[in-house]
Amino acid sequence: MGDSGQVISSAAEVYDEFFLPALFAAWPSELISAAQIEAGMRVVDVGCGTGVLAIEAARVVGRGGSVVGVDLNSGMLEIARRKAPEIDWREAPAEALPFDLHQFDAVVSQFGLMFFRDRIAAIREMWRVLRPGGWLAIAVWDSLENTPGYAAVTQILSRLFGDEVADLLKAPYALGDIETLRGQFLDAGLSKPAVSRIFGEANFPSIRSWMHTDVRGWTLADKLDDEQFEHLVEEAESELSSLVSASGDVRFDHPALIATLQKP
Repeated sequence: MGDSGQVISSAAEVYDEFFLPALFAAWPSELISAAQIEAGMRVVDVGCGTGVLAIEAARVVGRGGSVVGVDLNSGMLEIARRKAPEIDWREAPAEALPFDLHQFDAVVSQFGLMFFRDRIAAIREMWRVLRPGGWLAIAVWDSLENTPGYAAVTQILSRLFGDEVADLLKAPYALGDIETLRGQFLDAGLSKPAVSRIFGEANFPSIRSWMHTDVRGWTLADKLDDEQFEHLVEEAESELSSLVSASGDVRFDHPALIATLQKP
């Protein structure tokens, strides 16, 4: 997985096992609230990954509603199908959604927009398939400046392996500015969305687990060999010890921005 946000199958397994509880599991309720999803609605989750948001949305809409999860990555979707075979999982790009005009009551996207090949086209597509009166809700990570743990890791990566590797870890935070995020909507020909900054916290069992998750399951999946990984862990355990709690786990602020816009 590079700046396109794509991962190989083995990385998708690590992503689902480690990243979901560490970073992503707390956010579906925020997106569901932002998009005002209720029982009986038709919902699409764009850039659904291994399905954490789509699965929770399906629980909320119930049997009278429907949820579709869309992602370009087959490895992610394979895991999503295993976890929730009852949900309609589609392999398709966000820039060309395989749906009719005004097909959904709510459109949500959780931490995918930063990686879409054409963000403006993707926003236009999400808007196209949303019915009038429905809500679009998109979450992106806040800036590295407001995410001290990852800001520190990028500095370590830059020193050990160069800026090219460090920049891969910066990619998820590329839209972590309120006006930049609003500008994406304006460039797509839409009105300015409401944007809220929501507090979040990252929680990993240990520094080693954190580094394993990043290197084997996210942006650095194919960039560091085993020797380089051990070097990274050694440096991180030394430099990031202040983030380790008394019980031994790792916690640090990991906020997000959520943009919402209702279709007239």
